[in-house]
Amino acid sequence: MIRLLEITYANMEDICDLEVFDDQKNFLLSNVFSLAEAFSLLNERIFVKPFGVCDEDTLIGFVMVGYGTISDPDEPKVADGNYIMWRFMIDKKYQGKGYAKPILDKVMEYIRTFPAKPAEKIWLSYEKENERARKIYRDYGFVENGEICADEIVAVYDL
Repeated sequence: MIRLLEITYANMEDICDLEVFDDQKNFLLSNVFSLAEAFSLLNERIFVKPFGVCDEDTLIGFVMVGYGTISDPDEPKVADGNYIMWRFMIDKKYQGKGYAKPILDKVMEYIRTFPAKPAEKIWLSYEKENERARKIYRDYGFVENGEICADEIVAVYDL
């Protein structure tokens, strides 16, 4: 059973030790950077929530969601008043085992509690060359909306 894990001092190092395959590293910022980014956004009073992802008690991945804009000139229009999934990674030991959909289901379940504010959409972005991510998100129901964010394709999902 998939669950989202609060990140604490006790499990932070385990989150940082999660890895993707070498050929995926150019598509994803490290979890160390992501946690630093979350800390800095929280200091700016921007809603952000990083989670470890567990299957039962086994840590298998990391996700980070947020809400609204961060005053970045590259942000797409859909960012205003909506949620974002900034990070979604599954450790290389657990990729290809059918975890993407159940993790996305759990993230959507959390987002639909509207922890920041109500919204109509969640959005994300990925590099054009990242066909694996594109397929996962398309299969789940994310739709590319024609916007670009920092040279990445933007896709949205209706909540």
